[in-house]
Amino acid sequence: MAREPVNVNEFQELARQALPKMYYDYYTGGAEDQHTLKENVESFRRIIIRPRILVDVSKIDMSTTILGHKTSAPIMIAPTAMHKLAHLEGEVATARGAAACDVIMGLSYMSTCTVEEVASSCNAVRFFQIYVYKRRDITALMVHRAEKNGFGAIILTADTPRLGRREADIKNKMIAPQLKNFEGLISTEYVSDKGSNIEALAAGTFDASLCWKDIEWLKSITKLPILIKGILTSEDAIKAIEAGVAGIIVSNHGARQLDYAPATISVLEEFIPYLNMFNVVFYRMLINSMD
Repeated sequence: MAREPVNVNEFQELARQALPKMYYDYYTGGAEDQHTLKENVESFRRIIIRPRILVDVSKIDMSTTILGHKTSAPIMIAPTAMHKLAHLEGEVATARGAAACDVIMGLSYMSTCTVEEVASSCNAVRFFQIYVYKRRDITALMVHRAEKNGFGAIILTADTPRLGRREADIKNKMIAPQLKNFEGLISTEYVSDKGSNIEALAAGTFDASLCWKDIEWLKSITKLPILIKGILTSEDAIKAIEAGVAGIIVSNHGARQLDYAPATISVLEEFIPYLNMFNVVFYRMLINSMD
């Protein structure tokens, strides 16, 4: 690219040029036919802006609070996995970017930097995203490490009893690196002769029995507020209210889980009646990753 990028699409093209194909496909791919991935983009294009004129915009303040934490804009950095596949500093660099922009960062359970490394790198407000492993003691330890290191909330990803069938990763035989957060606890170097090692990692570690009653267990091991990520229906929003969580994240996992699920923004209106009951966070990733 001859000139500096000026929009997100141009940054994505730079990433395509710079990254190995395996990693680029991992970051950008969706599940199966990638219908939902396409809809995530097309649904935005169908939204029309109704502009109003002659309003004083000489001073604009987009700041707000999320779970009591001030942020310069109603924008969060999504918890996405394995940043070191794209940058040597990984999630530490991402955290510094969040601090510079005064926005909240979500740190992934599958990060390539440790909880402690990210916490000590800067003063960004951080939330910690978790999966629940079959070995609950490991998940509990990770939650305690996040709480000890000043994270402001726990984000429970609840839409992944099994990993979505990501065909690009299968074709590329995507490699799962050892993740530093789990060193000495469990191996994350899974090898599969059937395709994606990431899929083998998830199958070997994720607890497919996770259900609503387990929210009480999670609440019992932390004092941090809990957000449930992966909700796409008002029925599940009601269940989240009944479970007593602090908020929900409306998400289709960047179209990486269940293909032919709706685009996130297309269901957002369904949650308007619940806005006063708890925090509803709209979540979508333009450049996706395993979060």
